[in-house]
Amino acid sequence: MSRIAVLSDIHGNLPALEAVIRDAEARGCTQFWNLGDILSGPLWPAETADFLMARDWPTIAGNHERQVLMLPPEKTGVSDAFTRTQLDARHLAWMAALPAALTVEGVHLCHGTPRSDLEHFLETVEPQGIRRASESEVADRLGDTPERLTLCGHSHIPGTMHLADRRTVANPGSVGLQGFDDDHPFAYRVENGDPQARYLIVEQGEVTLRTVGYDHESAAAKAAKEGFHDWAIALATGRMIG
Repeated sequence: MSRIAVLSDIHGNLPALEAVIRDAEARGCTQFWNLGDILSGPLWPAETADFLMARDWPTIAGNHERQVLMLPPEKTGVSDAFTRTQLDARHLAWMAALPAALTVEGVHLCHGTPRSDLEHFLETVEPQGIRRASESEVADRLGDTPERLTLCGHSHIPGTMHLADRRTVANPGSVGLQGFDDDHPFAYRVENGDPQARYLIVEQGEVTLRTVGYDHESAAAKAAKEGFHDWAIALATGRMIG
């Protein structure tokens, strides 16, 4: 296996994506895999789609691809709604063709877990908030997935867990957004605490987590210009309001 950069949760943040690619190529990565939630957000969804469509990486859909394509307007969140207005038929057709999961070079790729694009793999959301998942919880979510390495996204929280049966699950974190809040299945908040982009490198089955600085102020300014002030704060600081 060559040295592979694995990216997730870009959320239309093209400057962060470009910085990650530069960092990965400087470290000898010759392949790139994309774990979904690619465009949704008040940043550069169309430009990010054009950039990625030209590269044709192994790519899966995240929950936001599904939501942009399938949810009716009255059930669409504001970031998905903004994104939908920016995309043309080419972008939508590309998104619609993305699979929910892939196995590439003996590695399983999913966005959330093998059973749901909305379920966190290495974290558990409870009424009290979000916490690190136990090994038994991760094993249950992994089910009978046979691959030794499974890569996931969705939570924006980088991490790795090695199970007793020698299978591994790893999350690269988010390229494009280091803080958000959600209400599924309970209200919770993710705050990575800084604005740096995240990704991981896989080489011979070993995983290395990476953080990369980029011009996050330009991304925060774009979000503020579009009226998404919570995004602007998260992009600038890796934290949320309040």
